[in-house]
Amino acid sequence: MRKLSFYASVALLATQPTFAMAQVCYDAVTQTTPDSRFVINENGTVSDVETGLMWQRCSFGQTYNSATATCEGTSQQLTWGEALRGAKNTRLAGFSDWHVPNVKELASILEHRCVQPSINESVFLATKLQNYWSSTSGKERTDLAWVYQFDKGINSLHAKESDVFLRLVRYEK
Repeated sequence: MRKLSFYASVALLATQPTFAMAQVCYDAVTQTTPDSRFVINENGTVSDVETGLMWQRCSFGQTYNSATATCEGTSQQLTWGEALRGAKNTRLAGFSDWHVPNVKELASILEHRCVQPSINESVFLATKLQNYWSSTSGKERTDLAWVYQFDKGINSLHAKESDVFLRLVRYEK
C-alpha cells in the first residue's frame, strides 16, 4: 500500500465535500428557549415574549430573506468598538434603538439543552459556532469584554480588539 505525504493528504482532504455537523440536543435537559417563547417577525427580527427583547434573527452583516426564511450574505467579525458603533448606526426593520446585548441579555438566548450551536436554530438562524460580543466590560480589566461562544454556550473575557461576531438586540416594550 502506498503512503501519501502530509501535503498530499491535506490536498486530498481539501477536495472532499464538507459536511456540517448537526446540532446535538440532550433530552434529559429541560429546553430553555422553546419556540413558543418567540414570535418570528417577517422583518428579520424575533420577539422574545419572556424578556420583552427583540433580536436580529441573523448574525450582524447578514440580511434576512423572508421569502426563503434564510440569512444571506456574510456575518461580520468586529472589534468591540466597531460592534458598538455598528449597533448605533443600524436601522434594521426601521428601528434605530439597537444595541449590543449585555452579558445577561446574551445569556437569555442560550439553549442549555443543545450544543453546536447552543441556541434555538429554528428561531436564530445561521449562528456561528464561535464567540458573540456582549456590551459588558471586564470588571478589573476594562480592555476585555464578555463574550458567549455558541458552540457550547460558555462565556469568557476577550480583548476588545478581537474580531468577534455580533447579534443585536433592542427593548421592544
